[in-house]
Amino acid sequence: MLEDAQRSPSNSNSQPWRVHIVSGAKREELSGALLRAAGEGRASLDFTFDPKYDGNADLMRNVKEQGYRYYETMGVDRDDYEARGRLVLRNYEFFGAPHVAFLFAPLIGDGVRVAADIGMYAQTFLLSLAAHGFGGVPQTALGLYADTVRESLGIPAERKLLFGISFGRPDEAAAANSFRTSRMPLEESVVLHS
Repeated sequence: MLEDAQRSPSNSNSQPWRVHIVSGAKREELSGALLRAAGEGRASLDFTFDPKYDGNADLMRNVKEQGYRYYETMGVDRDDYEARGRLVLRNYEFFGAPHVAFLFAPLIGDGVRVAADIGMYAQTFLLSLAAHGFGGVPQTALGLYADTVRESLGIPAERKLLFGISFGRPDEAAAANSFRTSRMPLEESVVLHS
């Protein structure tokens, strides 16, 4: 699966990704460190993140629908902020997955081209996981605590954390694995020119 991902396209074949896979005792140690950092409010982002998408109504419509449907699937009332907070913390427990891949990049220019390359790597990895009977969850939330991850794994500061992918064999009986996001109609995202 990692070999499949390694074949991903990248700008001028630069292959900027550096991937750190964490399992076993190190996974448990890192999960604890992330939970502490989250509990203490020690966010350390390498890239900007606007959870309101700068007020873009189209994007926010999708974000809100996803949140509503996820909490509904998980049996959590929208007004139950304590339960919602516990669900957010599941990110830092890697949703119970036995492995997590952290995707790092060098910071070049504004980072957009490198981030696109790493996005292609991540998509190829996710598709290969699925083809081999595994499941993966891409998690931008893991990028909110980049310093914690770097410190735990001994990664130099010049490597910037985009996100992580928790992966393993999916538990099909788990409520979270029945959750599916919707997609906007093609007419809203694709324009055909002829």
